[in-house]
Amino acid sequence: MEITAIVTSILTLLAGIGVFLMACQMMSSNLEAASSEKLKKLFSKASGSKLLGVGIGALGTAAIQSSGATTVMTIGFVNAGIISLTQAATIIYGANIGTTVTAQIVALGMSGSGSVSTSVIFSAFAGLGAFLSIFAKRNSYKTLGGILAGFGLLFVGLELMSGSMEVFASLEGVKTFLAGISSPLLLVLLGAVFTAIIQSSSVMTSIALAMVVTGLIGIDQGIYLTMGSNIGSCVVAVIAGVTSGTNAKRTALIHLLFNCAGVFIFMLAAWVLGWFDVSYGGIFERLFPDAPQIQLAMFHTFFNTLTVGIMLPLTGALVTLVKRLIPEKQVAANTEFTLHYVDDNMLRTPPVAVSQVKREILRMADIALSNMDRSLRMAVYLDFSEKAEFEYNERQLNFINRELVVFVARLSRERGLGEKDMTYLSSTYRSIRDLERIGDYAENIVEYATVLADTSQQFSDDAKYEISQLKGLLHELYKNMITAYTDEDFAALERANAIEEEIDDYTKRMEEGHVSRMEKGICTPSVGAQYLELSSNAERIADHMINIAKSIKSLQIK
Repeated sequence: MEITAIVTSILTLLAGIGVFLMACQMMSSNLEAASSEKLKKLFSKASGSKLLGVGIGALGTAAIQSSGATTVMTIGFVNAGIISLTQAATIIYGANIGTTVTAQIVALGMSGSGSVSTSVIFSAFAGLGAFLSIFAKRNSYKTLGGILAGFGLLFVGLELMSGSMEVFASLEGVKTFLAGISSPLLLVLLGAVFTAIIQSSSVMTSIALAMVVTGLIGIDQGIYLTMGSNIGSCVVAVIAGVTSGTNAKRTALIHLLFNCAGVFIFMLAAWVLGWFDVSYGGIFERLFPDAPQIQLAMFHTFFNTLTVGIMLPLTGALVTLVKRLIPEKQVAANTEFTLHYVDDNMLRTPPVAVSQVKREILRMADIALSNMDRSLRMAVYLDFSEKAEFEYNERQLNFINRELVVFVARLSRERGLGEKDMTYLSSTYRSIRDLERIGDYAENIVEYATVLADTSQQFSDDAKYEISQLKGLLHELYKNMITAYTDEDFAALERANAIEEEIDDYTKRMEEGHVSRMEKGICTPSVGAQYLELSSNAERIADHMINIAKSIKSLQIK
């Protein structure tokens, strides 16, 4: 009978863990979708003071209910060179504070008394959320339904876990065995290993809460298990860091060292307190009597917050240490190009990844414009000193075109994206292609310049003047295109449209001027052919620029 009860309890515990994990994922993805714009603005500020970094990490993690996602996203930012190691460290500190929100929510659900428990009331949100997700027509309501359903399932999973713990608590053999595990070091190790296996400190903390509430373990045992879960939670960051660049590995090591330092400090303090027959459990029992779930949840918050307070002034030393432990490596010869603002780690937080895609496209636009300028200078002055740099940028444009399209395709399949983000991503394929085509037309112009140089010919002064005027118009169009695309500025789009029409008219006048010069014998037919091709290619560059600006029309709220 006892064996049957143990097997049943283990299966119930596994079911509870499964439901809890799915609930966390459901809440996280829907919270990300609901707060995507705020998340983008929040993490775009990740370059200020240390306290700002802590605040960003705490708020971001509290918003998406996943310290793992915040940490992995931070690794992605560091790997892309968007933020420094110091700033990444402070965001990770904040994530450790933000993750304590889950434990507080779970403790709240275990509180209260009466005929209907708080946990059962919260569990009912699963049904309400499910109805809203299935029957609502607006995406915003469906997202809200997903959040509510995830919140409710959190407590369904908790009830299953608590139920299994109650059975274990009724078995004297199990209680005696667990009571014998009193070594703080062993408890920390168990908490770390179990968290590393399930990759969720929230589950480990919730199980510890359930075990403490049912009397299966004491408050001090629960405290050390929770401390161990902080170390085990680093496995997600370590996995992400190992597959990334040097700074990403350093960030993962910062996360591990920070959490290990916190556990070491508290273990050392516990040893000192033991001389005076004082324990953490005893302190929090006096602070929050008759509420073991509150005691453990509050210790969890206290532990993470105080660790941040201790480590924040030591951030510089910590960064210096990890740089020495993981020195800079030479870049391999076959990694000539990289995407600067996105990498696979960004996929853990899709809404923020969308904003990074836009930054990568804007970077691509800058490269395309610089190559257009070089091509026109070569055509006018027949000076090919910048040709090597031009060719390098052309290869870079081709690389970004290939790799960014692949990344966008993968990002589009991720859950947690709002309707506007999905619409934007679908428009990026053409925008990326438009920018790659601008590079191709610039390459054509360089070829025309090469033909002129090879035949010892050049454009007339009038033709050179017209090209300089055309270049000015293209720059004006580019400026308004970027404003429209970056800020979804429809006034800038109108200005861009007007400039694009002016470019169409101007290129026609260029053709007429060419014919006039031909009749006067100022330029030869072979020079004229290159001039007309240049004019035509410049006009097509303008067409691709306006296409990018017009892409914001699809983002209008209907």
